[in-house]
Amino acid sequence: MAAGKGGTPSKEAKAAAKAARKQQSKERRQQLWQAFQMQRKEDKLLLPMMIGALVGITLVFLVVGLIFGLQWFLLPLGLLLGALVAFIIFGRRVQKNVYAKAEGQAGAAAWVLENLQGKWRVSNGIAATTQLDAVHRVIGLPGVVLVGEGSPQRLKSLLAQEKKRTARLIGDTPIYDIIIGNEEGQVPLKGLQKHLTKLPRNIDAKRIDLIEGRLTALNARSGPALPKGPMPAGAKMRGVQRSIRRR
Repeated sequence: MAAGKGGTPSKEAKAAAKAARKQQSKERRQQLWQAFQMQRKEDKLLLPMMIGALVGITLVFLVVGLIFGLQWFLLPLGLLLGALVAFIIFGRRVQKNVYAKAEGQAGAAAWVLENLQGKWRVSNGIAATTQLDAVHRVIGLPGVVLVGEGSPQRLKSLLAQEKKRTARLIGDTPIYDIIIGNEEGQVPLKGLQKHLTKLPRNIDAKRIDLIEGRLTALNARSGPALPKGPMPAGAKMRGVQRSIRRR
């Protein structure tokens, strides 16, 4: 950003920054509108639930306001709260729909992990098979979490091997292993983020940096090229498998 006298941003720089923020805001609104239109076509209950929340909450505030003579004060509050609840309903139903479509597809867990918020260090695809079973590593306050997606039978040995490699480098730092799935002892894709946040806090930020540095070498070893996000069911995997064989 260009600076004027005294190190303060120039008028041109301020105008450019303002225009950039305006453009970003416009793009976010367009994305939300597109998401709403797509969800509305697939989810017939979306509009009734959103409208019901908006109208119902507004009416409650209006009635309470009429009783106490505060209708002109409580009505705007009811509208704001109703709109907020309607937006929350929209967000949750979109999220549920996205998870439902992603579940069972290769790369779905990697996509969820990439969207983690907070002090998490994610390394996707640190180990994998030609059948696209994969192990991802997450470093955070709980310690090290190994997340496997694919066939549980093949993942057991893959996770055990990676857990052994990791333990050699991080000492007594806790290591958790997770298999994505809906069977007993597994973690559903939609509950992965929640499961991670519920793990106990065992280390601090400095320890996270130290562990990440020690495990960097593991990321450099050869492994299959994995998708960045969920792959459509039935997608052709020949290119990926050729890449794996070359490695």
